[in-house]
Amino acid sequence: MTAFIDTNVLIRHLIGEPADQAKQATRILSSLETLLLPDIVIAEAIYVLQKVYSVDRLTISDVMKSLLAFPSVQVVDEPTVLRALEIFVKHRLHFVDAFLVASAESTGVNKVVSFDQGIDRVKTINRVVPV
Repeated sequence: MTAFIDTNVLIRHLIGEPADQAKQATRILSSLETLLLPDIVIAEAIYVLQKVYSVDRLTISDVMKSLLAFPSVQVVDEPTVLRALEIFVKHRLHFVDAFLVASAESTGVNKVVSFDQGIDRVKTINRVVPV
């Protein structure tokens, strides 16, 4: 079976509650199935871990990397996701902004049009302010 995986499965696995769903989530993640993990689901899981469960950035980065290590889990561009996690922790950007910066880096575009001044903390890209 190949299927997309939803945020709630990731959260159940990571948080361990409710116990029966956590066990089921871990079982499917540990299976030999192919689970496609969209970038948007990664972003939503990070948001939920931060806002609902008050998990710190470093722990979030570590647990997201542990999810990517499951042989069953496939993402479109793992290096960009890993770089986004690094930016998320090091530069304290929202994950979506970190992913945007990582995407600008990985494509060689190296520019992001944004009003968000926090992006300026990442020196590998240039923020362009709309005029």
